Amino acid sequence: MVGVQWRGVSAGPLKILAVLSIWLLWFPASRAAEYRLDVGDVLEISVAGVPDLRQRVTVELDGNISFPLLGTLEVAGLAPSEVRAKIQAILPTKVFRQRGTDGRDNVVVFDPDQITVNVVEYRPVYVNGDVTKPGEQVYRPRMTIGQAIAQAGGYEIMRFRMNNPFLESADLRSDYESLWTDFAKEQARIWRLKAELGEPNKLDQSALKDVPVPASTVSEIVRLEAEQLKSRQEDFLKEKDYLASSAKKSDEHRAVLSEQLKKEEQGVDSDTQDVQRVTDLFAKGAVPIQRMTDARRGLLLSSTRRLQTISQLIQAQRQKDEFSRQLQRFEDQRRLELLHDLQDANVRINQLRARLQAVGDKITYTGIVRSQLTRGAGGKPDLIVVRKASKGRDRIPADEDFELQPGDIVEVALRDATPSVALH
Repeated sequence: MVGVQWRGVSAGPLKILAVLSIWLLWFPASRAAEYRLDVGDVLEISVAGVPDLRQRVTVELDGNISFPLLGTLEVAGLAPSEVRAKIQAILPTKVFRQRGTDGRDNVVVFDPDQITVNVVEYRPVYVNGDVTKPGEQVYRPRMTIGQAIAQAGGYEIMRFRMNNPFLESADLRSDYESLWTDFAKEQARIWRLKAELGEPNKLDQSALKDVPVPASTVSEIVRLEAEQLKSRQEDFLKEKDYLASSAKKSDEHRAVLSEQLKKEEQGVDSDTQDVQRVTDLFAKGAVPIQRMTDARRGLLLSSTRRLQTISQLIQAQRQKDEFSRQLQRFEDQRRLELLHDLQDANVRINQLRARLQAVGDKITYTGIVRSQLTRGAGGKPDLIVVRKASKGRDRIPADEDFELQPGDIVEVALRDATPSVALH
């Protein structure tokens, strides 16, 4: 039986096209393959109710991530949903002990619904060629080439068309990156000094993510400052413990000498009474003179020991006071030095801000001029996207609306649209 015709097309194909259009409208995600993880992506894994297991892990060069209870897990080439499913299948089989408020260890049983896995940082994209700030750029979902170029400071028309002796782009970029590196160092140094001063100040590396410095450089700066903080605090505690221990030993020695002095005083009193008794007996002729001499000699010895003990007691008290003063002086001097260093660091970071502002203004100005020159010349850039494929890398011609993927390399080459003049 022949279907009903409408403007020369049967109703059957029209119905199929309508259903297909509705399906594409409601399910656009099905047209694009799900994102696949690769080296450099950062995942955040968390378990509801267990803050100790909330961590960010980076996909390492071997394609693996490391996470407590999981060990190493290969994730390169997998979609985030696949990684989430693997972790939700493995973690509930593990035993995790969490110390409760009563000090006891409690066994925590994980429920798959408690476990979340999200991509919090994608691999960067790289913009090379005729742009103001070529190199690594932070990737954002659905980023286009135009956005990446804008993030890289715009087109480098000056380098393309002329050599400007006053605003050399390479020097500006070098100064800019060097200043930001110094800025990151000073920020980490300020954190370390405040931590040494005892301020509740925990360095959050996310605060340094906006600094246009490679993540590896930031991590190394933070690591070195953390090691220096640990070393300085250990040295401080050792010196402080030594002085406190010495003061305590002096105090203990003083207590022993005090007890000894009491016994010496009792001995002196006893010898004094003995001398008095022997003297009375000697006056009556009841004891010989030798006994009188021995009694006086005993009193002299006990008195001498008493005086020596008093001298030692005074010396012990003096040592205790000296160690206590040294401890207080040591803490005060250290605090003054840290405050002085912190003041210098704050002055330094303000100077860096001013220099960064000046260099940034130059880069912004030259970027605006270059963009204007590019639009005025009417030339269109040649844009090529180099993307990792199953067999090597593909080179894809593109325009500014082309959507990038993490890890893409954008090659930018400006063409001179100025018409050539024929020489006769």
